[in-house]
Amino acid sequence: MQEKDITQKMLEHYNDVFADIVNVLLFNGERIVKENSLIDTPTVSSLKMDARIHHQNRDVSKYWQHNKINIAMLGFENQTSPNRLMPFRVISYDGAEYGRQANKKHADECNYPVITLVLYFGYSQRWNYPKNILGLLNVDDRLKPFVSDYNINVFEIAFLDEEKRKLFKSDFRVLVDYLYQVRTNHNYNPEKYFVQHMQEVLDLMSAMTGDTIFEKSIENTKIKEAHYMCDVIHAMIDEGIERGRKEGREEGIQKGKLEGIQEGIQKGIQKGKLEGANIIIRLYEILLNEGSMDKLKRATKDEAYRYELLKEYDLLKDFS
Repeated sequence: MQEKDITQKMLEHYNDVFADIVNVLLFNGERIVKENSLIDTPTVSSLKMDARIHHQNRDVSKYWQHNKINIAMLGFENQTSPNRLMPFRVISYDGAEYGRQANKKHADECNYPVITLVLYFGYSQRWNYPKNILGLLNVDDRLKPFVSDYNINVFEIAFLDEEKRKLFKSDFRVLVDYLYQVRTNHNYNPEKYFVQHMQEVLDLMSAMTGDTIFEKSIENTKIKEAHYMCDVIHAMIDEGIERGRKEGREEGIQKGKLEGIQEGIQKGIQKGKLEGANIIIRLYEILLNEGSMDKLKRATKDEAYRYELLKEYDLLKDFS
């Protein structure tokens, strides 16, 4: 599980991607943070609670340096759904780093800020929870002057405006475009971007969107060797067609003559075992061409829904 979790964060670990995200979200695209100024940091810190040591893990973090002196520590926390207690989590991560600076053995070093970017990848709803500590607390008015607030930096990636989206230059722009398109029109038509880290892009898209079609396609040799997302989609179409043929053959073996498409999908295949399989393949191809990933994912599991799609796309006309 830990190995899979690390794999899903690998794209952001690349300095070109990390710097790109920081420069766009913090500096409006100006190339302030350079790739060669970033140094990996340990993502694990310890916290003592209830007389026990607890370990906490950031998703990704790096030191931004100049002449080997830290300018800041920058960290990412990835979220696929809003988390009401995120301000508590962030202050815990940031506090651990400030606590390290407070250690006597670092007393002679220059102090630097700790900045955490919460990257919210949800596209079906906005981040609807407070982004500061006081927003979570029920504080007596008499105490408020003495309670220190702490704000977090939440960036809703699927809701970035066009001007901001176009500032991304690294592979991260693929995920940005995908989330925006799925949110606004439920389809995905990829731009012809050159993708440097294709495997890591697909890993992150699978992890952040929950769409298993990306995860299933990662082992496809053509996809591994692709450098443009449009090539990936075409390879997915080919893979979907082949998978459909295989499913059609297996279904034919299991159900014999497969009594008509209306039941099997409802009754199976009345007019030839392969004819029905080809209709299903055609449906998968249409959905992949449209980029209708949600429909495709549901259609592969839900026979009744698949039958409704066959009617919707007028693919049953020869079997009426």
